[in-house]
Amino acid sequence: MKFSKFISYFFHPINFPIIGAILFFLFIPKFIFKPQEYTILTVIFIGTYLFPIILLGLLKRFEMINSFHMVSIEERKYPTLLFISISLFIGGWLYRISIVDILALLFFGYGLSLICASLFLYLKLKISLHALAISGLIGFLIYYSYYYKINLIPILALLFILGGLVVSARLQLRAHQLNEVVLGSIVGISAQFIVYFVYMI
Repeated sequence: MKFSKFISYFFHPINFPIIGAILFFLFIPKFIFKPQEYTILTVIFIGTYLFPIILLGLLKRFEMINSFHMVSIEERKYPTLLFISISLFIGGWLYRISIVDILALLFFGYGLSLICASLFLYLKLKISLHALAISGLIGFLIYYSYYYKINLIPILALLFILGGLVVSARLQLRAHQLNEVVLGSIVGISAQFIVYFVYMI
């Protein structure tokens, strides 16, 4: 049980956007000035990590949510809208920097998948955001490796293993039912492929 809690906290959905951005810059076969790279990573870290943590802290303080894991359907609604806004804003900003337009797709994909997650909330179904986040990163790295012709099979294999651990942890903690983690995984990876398909049209 302690290991499951550790996995849930360490691989919290809020961590995956910055992880995706770091992997993007780590393997991209193009030359990007380091100051520009560091600026982009700093903005992404502040926008997708520090800023949400502060806002979630305020929501918790005013008792709009009970915990950062947002257990109930109702307490997920406002934070999900917040993450949708952040994802689309960061995606739009990155897309205007033409050299990192593929990275923008990661955030557009997360935005789309969170819109779907928000819609599911109104159907009284809270799909797993942990599964959504890690499967979204997997989907991004699949088309990222295809687009740049990079072999990322070892990293993808590691992420599939981590994905299995994360999903198992959420099930063991009874934070989700099986259909919720399956839906989270499907939504996360599908949204990434959809935005890539639209980009390539």
